[in-house]
Amino acid sequence: MSVTANSVWNNCLEFIQDNIQPQAFKTWFEPIKPIKLSEGALSIQVPSKFFYEWLEEHYVKLLKVALTKELGNTAKLVYIIKMENTYGNKEPFTEQIPSTNRGQVSPQEMDVPIKSKNPELKNPFVIPGIRNIKIESQLNPNYNFDNFLEGDSNRLARSAGMAVANKPGGTSFNPLLIFGGVGLGKTHLAHAIGVEIKDKYPERTVLYISAEKFTQQYIESVKKNTRNDFIHFYQLIDVLIIDDVQFLSGKSGTQDVFFHIFNHLHQNGKQVILTSDKAPVDMQDIEQRLLSRFKWGLSAELQSPDFETRISILRNKLYRDGVEMSEDIIDYVAKHIKSNIRELEGAIISLIAQSSFNKKEVTLELAQEVVEKFVKNTKREVSIDYIQKVVSDYFEMDVATLQSKTRKRHIVQARQLAMFFAKKFTKASLASIGSQIGKRDHATVLHACKTVDNLAETDKQFRKYIDDLTKKFS
Repeated sequence: MSVTANSVWNNCLEFIQDNIQPQAFKTWFEPIKPIKLSEGALSIQVPSKFFYEWLEEHYVKLLKVALTKELGNTAKLVYIIKMENTYGNKEPFTEQIPSTNRGQVSPQEMDVPIKSKNPELKNPFVIPGIRNIKIESQLNPNYNFDNFLEGDSNRLARSAGMAVANKPGGTSFNPLLIFGGVGLGKTHLAHAIGVEIKDKYPERTVLYISAEKFTQQYIESVKKNTRNDFIHFYQLIDVLIIDDVQFLSGKSGTQDVFFHIFNHLHQNGKQVILTSDKAPVDMQDIEQRLLSRFKWGLSAELQSPDFETRISILRNKLYRDGVEMSEDIIDYVAKHIKSNIRELEGAIISLIAQSSFNKKEVTLELAQEVVEKFVKNTKREVSIDYIQKVVSDYFEMDVATLQSKTRKRHIVQARQLAMFFAKKFTKASLASIGSQIGKRDHATVLHACKTVDNLAETDKQFRKYIDDLTKKFS
């Protein structure tokens, strides 16, 4: 029987598999491809330089033993690094690197410590030694399913989350996109799914990260020319949870790299969980190819909790904190704070604190006082859509007219005011504001904001427009 690169490598894999943990074998050896066997030198292809450095630093001894068994003491190992080109659509390039073992392999060499040329691993998180292969999940164990109470407002999202936790990557809910307004429990549910998966499948690699942190890491990888290592690191994850994915809006480079990571994970049966403050159909400045992938699985909305759910949340919070409160007070808080769970829990915490610090009994009067202050001090979230509607109503026109291409002075000014208030009251980028207000570019928004500032100083009537509208948003 002829000895080929495939047969030699398959025999090596059998030996290696018997000597390391299953997860480590799956992560570091299954992706390797044997390329050729020539004069006792086996060439293997690995996905990135990071991958090569990791093998050399942690598995060189094991590789030597396996290869020696197959090819004898003169065996050599050559790595072929095949990486996608960072820019454009050119063919991937390859780089050949001999193993640290450049000469003969002998049993005596097994105890010689091998030093990598570049011991610094260029990955965005610190990964402990391979013998204890563990990527910190960044999950908060306090956010779990036990304290994520079910109600009509969240039943679909919670049930889908449980299904994913029971069978990550094995349901049609991939990706699972959880969307809804501020304070409705998106982050809580995302963590709860991750915590449950880690509990059921401790060997799975789960990672929670905000889209903002993901973007920062990507920018850093571009600066350090380690983009491929960044991509490969994320491709190793079994369950990737990205919070506030709408933050990728307008960031084409980060969207591009996430597109490649998403494709790899999805094709390999890995689970992706996303949270967003809006449904895919309403996301602005997200590439169409990415939006289409967000729709592959399930988009589940978290809505404002109904009265019964708000009562349950308050009772659960009080029970966990070991605090007793009369039903009429719980009812009062639940009736008057309707917008989201964060405000609801904040109000009850504030009530408990007031009672504790001032040594007052929790009465209905105290509840009324605290809730009144709390509601008054809670800023209402203002969306770009809401701003356009308010400005359009104020100038007695419809939103379509506001967004139109017309250059009539009063419509142009209304549009500029909408852009001005969108920049002032939302966190949206200039590009996103322009895209939502008549499909303009960021330069138009910047010009609009400067024009409004200038007119506010020189035109009394225009100043009145600004003051009137500001009152409507405050």
